[in-house]
Amino acid sequence: MQGRAIATLRRFAAAVWLAGFLPVAAVWLAGFLSAAAVLLAGFLSAAAAAAAAAAPPAPAAHVWEKVEIALRAQKTYANPYTEVDVWVDLKGPGFEKRCYGFWDGGDTFRVRVLATAPGEWSWRSGANPPDPGLAGASGSFTAAAWTESEKAQNPCRRGMIRASANGHAFEYADGTPFFLVGDTWWAAPTSRFRWYDDDTPRAIGPEAGLKDYVRLRRSQEFNCIAMIAAFPNWANDGKPAGLKMADGTVLRSAWKQAGTESAKDMTDEAGNRAFLFPGKAPGYENTIPDLERINPAYFRGMDRKIEYLNSQGMVPFIEVARRDIGQAWKKFYPWPDSYTRYIQYVWSRCQANICLFSPIHLDTPAQSIPPADWNLAANKVIEKYGRPPFGTLCGTNSNPSSLANWGHVDKARWLSFHQIGNRRTHDCYAYLTEIFRASPPVPGINGEPYYDGMENLEPGSDAAALYCRSAMYGSVLSGGLGGHIYGAGGWQGGLWSGEVEAASQWPLWNVVRWPSADQMRHLKAFVMAEGRKYQDLLPQTDLLAPNKSGKPNSCIGWAYAAGTADRQLFLVYFEKECPQATLSGVQPGATYQAQWFNPRTGKWGGARMLTADAEGKVALPVRGGVEKSEDDWALKLTVVSAPAVKGTAAPPGGSG
Repeated sequence: MQGRAIATLRRFAAAVWLAGFLPVAAVWLAGFLSAAAVLLAGFLSAAAAAAAAAAPPAPAAHVWEKVEIALRAQKTYANPYTEVDVWVDLKGPGFEKRCYGFWDGGDTFRVRVLATAPGEWSWRSGANPPDPGLAGASGSFTAAAWTESEKAQNPCRRGMIRASANGHAFEYADGTPFFLVGDTWWAAPTSRFRWYDDDTPRAIGPEAGLKDYVRLRRSQEFNCIAMIAAFPNWANDGKPAGLKMADGTVLRSAWKQAGTESAKDMTDEAGNRAFLFPGKAPGYENTIPDLERINPAYFRGMDRKIEYLNSQGMVPFIEVARRDIGQAWKKFYPWPDSYTRYIQYVWSRCQANICLFSPIHLDTPAQSIPPADWNLAANKVIEKYGRPPFGTLCGTNSNPSSLANWGHVDKARWLSFHQIGNRRTHDCYAYLTEIFRASPPVPGINGEPYYDGMENLEPGSDAAALYCRSAMYGSVLSGGLGGHIYGAGGWQGGLWSGEVEAASQWPLWNVVRWPSADQMRHLKAFVMAEGRKYQDLLPQTDLLAPNKSGKPNSCIGWAYAAGTADRQLFLVYFEKECPQATLSGVQPGATYQAQWFNPRTGKWGGARMLTADAEGKVALPVRGGVEKSEDDWALKLTVVSAPAVKGTAAPPGGSG
């Protein structure tokens, strides 16, 4: 009994103690948890702040500035170049497109994109065949606009080149006119235009490099460089420059390297060629590479030159290959798919640079395959990959014109501007008028005109410069309102071929200084004398009488005219030895201010007034008052006053 009482008392005491302890414990526990929560919240907040501080800021770029996305394949491929397609789906303000990339060696693939407008941009990657390292990645970046002062420092910041509103000329994406003033450096991606990592200026001479030639051309107001991406079948290998198989298949039709009978070496500075060996041409496996085993190292060298050109406000016009590779490519590799892949490879590497593209350099159909075969491969690029995603325009070197070689844009679906070329005298300029009249309209240029030193004229001479100026002014006033590409060096080579050998008669460091090049800036000054009004000119040479007093196969004795539909502006060019001419189709009774322009010096002469007769004709003066012009001259006519008329009409002979 006593034991049970003691036990009961113990249980009662425990209960009392527990009853007192629990509230105290609850209060203590609540305080502890609250403090822990505060500490945890503080810790997490500090951790988040630290993470935010440690994380890199959201990637930022400017509009029209390259953004490179690198992806690493997790699978292994025997030939990534032929086996894998990689892309990103890019979204931004007013933009949603698939942008394809390229293999850059090893397990690395790259996609190069840019923003076409300020704002937030995002992307997500994909691949075929599926690869977890290539597909499913995503990212974003913010694009800011350039200021006007920044764009003035580098015109490439104005954006991709596009057609003007009427289709006949070029302009930047921001609407600023782009009158193309180009030079021909076909071998620019190779060691012939030497690359130096440093920016130290070097005198124009044997030690000069690409940057030095760019500095010179910039000072002369050039804004475009024409180049060929690769010459895969060329090497100074002891075999003839012109090489055929026993069955007549052309393996190459190359320019000779000075001092040899073999082809020019066309490697980069490290000795890389565009494709790897051995090739598949029987008996020539170490002469013609495997055109389905690309060498990314070569193209990385080209990349840095293109990037440098853009940084200097220069627009590269990139042709992917020369026509003499065609027969071997078609015979030994799947056509057109193999060549289509190569076009896309070069274009995807350069799609985020401010460039112009071409699928082939077709300076002549000889020693090649038919234009229809090249067209098939280029059209397949559009069918499979679409047009260049950021609006890069596409044209091509041609003979006599891309319209004659390929047809218009309905047949050549990759084409967005036309050009003529490889005819060296003034009887070819009419091809530009034919291009001007094509519908729908696209810009036109003379992309390979008379080169200083051709047609048996002394290279670098006044006579050669005269022929160059005929090509400049005659081409533009015949309808080539996109601009003009210059070339220097005769058939033995020069700047266009990248002559650097000691045995060369015309090394490029001499040829680049010929006076005719500096006269290209005067063409731009004359054409743009009234601002962007030149974009509205109509070729109207048929309104000049006489306009063909010289021989067809020369650059002497012909005259050219272009005018606006409202007849308020006319530009006229007289080659040497032109007689006095009458211009028809002007406003009847109107008074025009006529002002001479010297295409050799770029200086304007004094103005005089000319009054049209009742039939809309005006007699143009002859410079110097002689029977025939003693040199070439240009003339600008602008309306000063005109009788009141009901409406305006295009003058006879004008055509849009």
